[in-house]
Amino acid sequence: MIAVSQAIADIYRDHAAELNAALIRRYGFERAEDAVQDAMTAALRTWPTQGVPDNPLAWLHTAARNRIIDQGRRAARFRDRTDAIRQEIQTVTQPVEPEHIADDQLRLIFTCCHPALKPEARVALTLRTLCGLTTPEIARAFLVPEATMAQRLVRAQRKIQAAKIPFVIPDADAIDDRLSGVLSAIYLVFNEGYSASNGDELVRRRLCDTALRLAHRVDRLLPERGEVEGLIALMRFHDARRGTRTDAAGVMIPLDAQDRSRWDRAAIAAGAEWIQNALRRGPAGPYAIQAAIASAHVFAPTPADTDWPSIVHLYDALLRVRPSPVIALNRAAAIAMRDGPAAGLALIDALAEDERLARYPYLPAARADLLRRLGDFDEAAEAYRVALALVGSESERGYLRRRLSEVASAMQNGAEVGKVG
Repeated sequence: MIAVSQAIADIYRDHAAELNAALIRRYGFERAEDAVQDAMTAALRTWPTQGVPDNPLAWLHTAARNRIIDQGRRAARFRDRTDAIRQEIQTVTQPVEPEHIADDQLRLIFTCCHPALKPEARVALTLRTLCGLTTPEIARAFLVPEATMAQRLVRAQRKIQAAKIPFVIPDADAIDDRLSGVLSAIYLVFNEGYSASNGDELVRRRLCDTALRLAHRVDRLLPERGEVEGLIALMRFHDARRGTRTDAAGVMIPLDAQDRSRWDRAAIAAGAEWIQNALRRGPAGPYAIQAAIASAHVFAPTPADTDWPSIVHLYDALLRVRPSPVIALNRAAAIAMRDGPAAGLALIDALAEDERLARYPYLPAARADLLRRLGDFDEAAEAYRVALALVGSESERGYLRRRLSEVASAMQNGAEVGKVG
């Protein structure tokens, strides 16, 4: 029973985006999301006794569509729409091909990133419908309260329905207005796969693969666009390291402790080709700059060989084109590596005043690491506790618990030395 329930949870986590995309095109946001939830409930009810189907995704897709059709049949009793219902039933018998699902996902991104929607709503709606993230997870990604994000998502869905925004890839004249939002959405999907905000696993490989596939489809749709190429390069460089980011117990391994001999050299070489193409087109946009930062890490033979001055310079450029408190935090961490932990800590303490980072777990985590390196174990322990209270990933929690144990041991050893002295 527990194994089946876990299998259902894993399928929903990895495939909810595909189910939503395929259903939203025909039935709209609200009906599709409700139907997927109903299908999952049906699976929880029947699979423990009947077993997991050979093709669970197809089973869920059929269950969700049947749920919508059943609702349509009931509505037809009160409205003379039997012809429309018959047409829907005929459509259901047509198989859904994987390529069609991929096209639906791309159409869904462009629909969610329509210029009629507010910029902050575009990416959030994409994460909700395509990535399957919950409202609390999206709120954390945007550093806003959960209630604010819930209202934002509802308004965006209603706007699409009221404005009758078509579920299509726009023509060439309109596509540039949406490209920035589309790329942001794809990268946030990748980030959720690469560093899951919740759950036992740090890496959700299917989301990483989905984001890469969609980015390549955008490149085929819009060839020779520097920011598209920069995004692909950035994801390729990160993806090259994903197999080394956790240990055998599933606990996160930081970049400087990863086994570089196990990094995917073919992915790194592919990333290098993409970033070269992006930089040749110039001027470099935010994704190309981030890819250049990532390349400095993956091409360093050892952590000590990392070119931190160049990385700080790149973060300076990135802040100019895309100001963000998170980018400023990453820059502070790079300065700590270039100039020492005290220099980085001063910048991080200043950033702590920014309300947008109030519940961002990586600020206290970065602060704790610098305090540990400075030997201030009491303050480091407190910062690790703050980070533990904020982080949702069990893999990252395991890492923070190890660090907290290390500084607690250092504090104990210091006390014992004091007694002897």
